[in-house]
Amino acid sequence: MGGTHGFDAVRFSRAENPPHAKENLARFLSEQRHGTMDWMARHAERRGDPKALWPAAQSIVVVGANYGPPEDAPMGGLSVYARGDDYHDVMKAKLRRFAGAIAARFGGEVKIFVDTAPVMEKPIAQAAGLGWQGKHTNLVSRDFGSWLFIGSVFTTLEIPPDAAEVDHCGQCRKCLDACPTNAFTGAYEIDARRCISYLTIEHKGHIAEPFRAAMGGRLYGCDDCLAVCPWNKFARVAQEAKFHARTALMNASLSDYARLDDTAFRALFRASPVKRIGRDRFVRNVLIAIGNSNDPRLADDAVRLLDDASPLVRAMAGWALRRLLPANAFAALAERHSRDEADEDVRAEWDFSSSSVPT
Repeated sequence: MGGTHGFDAVRFSRAENPPHAKENLARFLSEQRHGTMDWMARHAERRGDPKALWPAAQSIVVVGANYGPPEDAPMGGLSVYARGDDYHDVMKAKLRRFAGAIAARFGGEVKIFVDTAPVMEKPIAQAAGLGWQGKHTNLVSRDFGSWLFIGSVFTTLEIPPDAAEVDHCGQCRKCLDACPTNAFTGAYEIDARRCISYLTIEHKGHIAEPFRAAMGGRLYGCDDCLAVCPWNKFARVAQEAKFHARTALMNASLSDYARLDDTAFRALFRASPVKRIGRDRFVRNVLIAIGNSNDPRLADDAVRLLDDASPLVRAMAGWALRRLLPANAFAALAERHSRDEADEDVRAEWDFSSSSVPT
């Protein structure tokens, strides 16, 4: 499988969603498993039918870009896909060149899409033979395992479709069993509201306490269900240098991250997907990791953030200190800080007697 215009795999599909894809989406939304991702419901009709997105489309060119990490790359912290440059930008640049080459050689109109548009990329990728949706709902490739970015070129050209890929999961359920928060309601079904990727990236508010300990040291995303897939034995390290982990990110400590103000956060995560969640949500995640660290030396970083402008940050600073400090030391801080705290959710983190949890 040779590379084409910087992509590791290219396949073709008709401009239609596979059977049951629209119904599965409707059930996912009706059960509220999308959480606060309201955009999924707003664009459900267009997401359910490629021709609703672009009526003139006849075919879809589905591409895959391998972002496989080295075998010894540590999991956790930042998700593998977020350790290099933002794949949206990298993929779009490649797709523009590829789509332009298609139009120049074969004619027809073309439109490109990468993740942010209402396209059901994974079912379409399976219909095109690029891989199959595993039990963890993500795409699995026999050639690249779980590490494959997907993009698509919609075109008015009529291109013979490739054969759809079949499911090769068999009886394996390693991905389901690996989930730290039991986010899978069954094979091929996920409740995003329990998923660490959703909680650390999409969820804008306080992360409910039952999920915090399970987050461990994860700061942005979670690769647990991807990393355990047996098909990763065929994975290979990404050739695209922009997908490789940045040294500055891999060498940063929790203390380094906790000290980021907005300017430093934007500078560190320039051209990174992490930048889109903003400094406050990222530091919220960092403080949860600090609370899970069992390292009292990090308490000073949490104390410094008790007066942060963001209630998200102040609340998780309190939670982290409750986990790291002896009870008498925490009680002394709680008495001093809760007295002047105006935010009810933040005060709840200081109250030993309260069973309420910000949501």
